[in-house]
Amino acid sequence: MQEVNAIVETQVLPISVADDIQIIYSDSAILKVILEAKHLERFIGEDSYLEMTNGVYVRFFNNMGEVESELRSNYAISYENSDIMEAKENVVVVNKKGETLNTEHLIWEKKTEKIRTEEFVKITTEDEVIFGHGLESNQDFTKYRIKKIKGTINLKDAESSEGS
Repeated sequence: MQEVNAIVETQVLPISVADDIQIIYSDSAILKVILEAKHLERFIGEDSYLEMTNGVYVRFFNNMGEVESELRSNYAISYENSDIMEAKENVVVVNKKGETLNTEHLIWEKKTEKIRTEEFVKITTEDEVIFGHGLESNQDFTKYRIKKIKGTINLKDAESSEGS
């Protein structure tokens, strides 16, 4: 019986499971964020969390109710006590200008409305591709800072040299 209890005590099971969910975050009746997940598991404990193992899609809205940016990833975990969500595996953020961020790990801080990573990043804009390690940005991905830029490719120069 002790062996069975030892196994059960170490196994952490979700207290609730849901499929095809939508979570809406608002502030003073103003829509801020809509988070959608195909599968969600909720765990309760010292640091309660939501785990989204089959992908997550997050839309960030401005005060006019317009989508400012979108975030997608294959996996996410949201810590309820700290209001931090970690997106992992094929993370893509696109802002309203069409600029795209690609990385493998991104942290979204709900309280400060910031996103950040210490991982490799690739940012694609209309006329260049920027590579680096580490990034800090507002959640709208309109104001960002790359920590260690590794290279920039100007797409207009690359296109004009191909025709030569």
